[in-house]
Amino acid sequence: MLDANLKKQLDTYLQHIVNPIEISVSVDDSPKGNELRDLAVEIVEMSSKIGLINRTAKRTPSIGIAAQGTEPRVEFAGIPMGHEFTSLVLALLQSGGHPSKADPALLEQIRNIKGEFHFETYISLSCQNCPDVVQALNLMATLNPNITHVMIDGALFQDEVEERQIMAVPSVFLNGESFGSGRMTLAEIVNKIDSGAAKRKSMELNQKAPYDVLVVGGGPAGASAAIYAARKGIRTGVVAERFGGQVMDTLGIENFISVSYTEGPKLVAQLEQHVKEYDVDLMTEQKASSLKSGEYVEIGLENGATLRSRAVILSTGARWREMNVPGEREYRGKGVAYCPHCDGPLFKGKRVAVIGGGNSGIEAAIDLAGIVEHVTVLEFADTLRADEVLQRKARSMANITIIKNAQTTEVRGDGKKAIGLTYTDRVTGESKQLDVAGTFVQIGLIPNTEWLKDSGLQLSKFGEIEINARGETSVPGVFAAGDATTEPFKQIIVAMGGGSTAALAAFDHLIRTADPADTRTDQPESVSA
Repeated sequence: MLDANLKKQLDTYLQHIVNPIEISVSVDDSPKGNELRDLAVEIVEMSSKIGLINRTAKRTPSIGIAAQGTEPRVEFAGIPMGHEFTSLVLALLQSGGHPSKADPALLEQIRNIKGEFHFETYISLSCQNCPDVVQALNLMATLNPNITHVMIDGALFQDEVEERQIMAVPSVFLNGESFGSGRMTLAEIVNKIDSGAAKRKSMELNQKAPYDVLVVGGGPAGASAAIYAARKGIRTGVVAERFGGQVMDTLGIENFISVSYTEGPKLVAQLEQHVKEYDVDLMTEQKASSLKSGEYVEIGLENGATLRSRAVILSTGARWREMNVPGEREYRGKGVAYCPHCDGPLFKGKRVAVIGGGNSGIEAAIDLAGIVEHVTVLEFADTLRADEVLQRKARSMANITIIKNAQTTEVRGDGKKAIGLTYTDRVTGESKQLDVAGTFVQIGLIPNTEWLKDSGLQLSKFGEIEINARGETSVPGVFAAGDATTEPFKQIIVAMGGGSTAALAAFDHLIRTADPADTRTDQPESVSA
């Protein structure tokens, strides 16, 4: 099961187990059952602190992990390899008493949650977003005896996937009911089940003193801005929905100068670690809702809190552009998807469509062609915008069809899941139907700037924040960087450069303007005549 290099790494990790644990397996004589049994035996043989027992579980094959003598609250239904191997390793360590590196206050919040919470997460082993959710829920189950969690490989348990109409991963169920889908952080999950958490957080944020520089957004531009600002020795904060932004959803990165290849989640982890090396107040799971300029620039948050700063750097990034056709939102997560790497395995052996003929669309088609029965690419224009090398690759694959001059007009469904789409031939005007189980939308990005429309900031016709070469906006003291701006090239390395530029410009602004907190008048004493 494990090659020599992986075994060597695992052996190093297992040295950190503090207390004895048990692995319990529920297997049969199927190939997957034998594979999981072999994996469990290999792990047990590597540490004297790990025992192995057999059991009968709801799903077979599956593996449970728990402290010795206790019932497993963490379970993997399937073979936790691929992206989920790290989840398995962390579950072993944390069940054995190795402490988590998560925020101590958040860990204490988890321990104090009341109620019964039984989580199930459907994943695909090729999904780069799934491990974050699996690891968060596993940690919660390890810390709180009222919480259990089972990871379920959707490709292995297809009957459940069909029964529950799961067409996107990760899909999380709580006590048998749908809880959420897509990437979720530990803090987001905890706050969702901990009643009163939002109010407590709002009160805490309202008490914070004004910042010198407040960065709104935690993507590459925001991380760069925070580091450059903090290095100036000024009070710096970052407020963001999630750290990493859209990069967290990016699989392969091959154009980050000096690094020949990396992956989005790995780069984000390195960015976050770099930011934390400085005195930066990092506030995640918070969404900005308003901007008001005055003595300080005020950023209102959706939870009701307000943060104040002498200068603000906006780096809210962008998100996947939607088709905005009937049925798209209704069937999002039920056949309409935006991440082929994550959700592609759920459509194994089925027919799917990709909307968009740019690089992302053709790359998605090539990726999906190795999994699904057939891919149809629909491109609005009369030519593809993808690089020629990608076009040649797509045309060489027998199960990819490319249709140009096709305007998607509707996603069709049966009320529970998508079953196809309707498009118009822009040459003939004829309306046509395509029967597909999945529709992957790959038509570009839209800036996350709707909340700024009443702020006084000048926005372009596309909703981008207008900036100059210094990252300055139309409002004094407000700067911007990254994909949310009029910067024409939406690239990670360009966003980082924009973040550093904005931070340097913000510092220049600070040293040339008075601090509202400085109440000294510096006026000469009056002289009597």
